[in-house]
Formats: sequence, structure tokens, C-alpha cells
Amino acid sequence: MVVDDSISQALNRIADCLEDNNITLKQILGHYNAVVPPMKENTDRANKFGRMAEAEETKSEEMRANGLHN
Repeated sequence: MVVDDSISQALNRIADCLEDNNITLKQILGHYNAVVPPMKENTDRANKFGRMAEAEETKSEEMRANGLHN
């Protein structure tokens, strides 16, 4: 099978672009894996402390309503 030179060049350019895109995607994945897990941990921690603060507020409000404050 005879392949036209321009078709061969186009296919080579496509292959090169795909390789470049794979490199870029790997860099994006590396950044994502470095950034997202700590962000999720921080969000979970903030949510935990927020729930603890809300529980403490509720407890304080109940104590005030019952006349148990100091």
C-alpha cells in the first residue's frame, strides 16, 4: 500500500500532538493528586470543627434557657 507523503506527515503530526497531550494530562493529574486530597482533608476538618462549635452553641443556649449559666 502506497501512502501519500502528506497523509504520512499529517498522521505523524497527530501522533506527536497526542503524545504532547498525554504529557500535559499527566502533569494535570499530578497537580490534582497533590492538591485535591489535602483540600478535602481540610474541608472535612473544618466541617468537623464547625459541627462541634454548633453543638457547643446549642448546649450553651440550652443551659441559658434552663438558667444553668454562670
